Amino acid sequence: MLLAIDCGNTNTLFAIHDGEDWQAQWRSGTDSTRTADEHAVWLSQLMDLHGFAFKDIDACVISTVVPQALFNLRNLSRRYFDAEPIIVGENGVNLDMEVRLARASEAGADRLVNALGARGVYDGPLIIIDSGTATTFDVISADGAFEGGIIAPGINLSMQALHAAAAKLPRVAIARPQKVIGNDTVSAMQSGVFWGYIDLIDGLVARIKEEHGQPMTVIATGGVVSLFDGASQTIDHYDPDLTIRGLLQVWKLNGGQA
Repeated sequence: MLLAIDCGNTNTLFAIHDGEDWQAQWRSGTDSTRTADEHAVWLSQLMDLHGFAFKDIDACVISTVVPQALFNLRNLSRRYFDAEPIIVGENGVNLDMEVRLARASEAGADRLVNALGARGVYDGPLIIIDSGTATTFDVISADGAFEGGIIAPGINLSMQALHAAAAKLPRVAIARPQKVIGNDTVSAMQSGVFWGYIDLIDGLVARIKEEHGQPMTVIATGGVVSLFDGASQTIDHYDPDLTIRGLLQVWKLNGGQA
């Protein structure tokens, strides 16, 4: 079985694929100081609840945007699964994708993995929106190349910034308000962040399409993307499995047998 690990700035996703389908997925808060042994204790308990054991895992693929976490995740694979992990972005790892950036090395592993997860499922050209700590808008050409995109602050980051920078503004949960005009501080903050964020998405998608000059399919993924369902006018598909599907593709491209 394959263990796919996607380590983001806020959360780390662990998912098991049995060669035919995804069997289980778990998330933990990202902590770059968490050792391989600490990962193993947490993961072994969750795997046991689903009827899996470490001996069932014989392959591992890792994507991370937190370089400090990679050492421990690599050791987790080597020590507990006896598997040399495939690391997205390392020399020799085939992604079968042209990166049309001024400096191709600057393309984040998560963004490339999302592009792989979208190719072959959706007709291009594509805009992929990944909403996490940051929100990225990535453009994939009709021939499957990564052309670049936009990086904006994530919705949670925007809400935290309001609370941290303004002494009298409280910490509030992100929610879709019933009205645009808030009648108290909390509803006003929620409206400003939520609808401001929706307009950011729809506005940037419109600008990308205008600049690209042809129809594009828009796919959204990420931890808070379900909040936008029915609110955004430009998102065509919500795909929570985009990243792990991309990791599976990386594994296949580098000798893995599904």
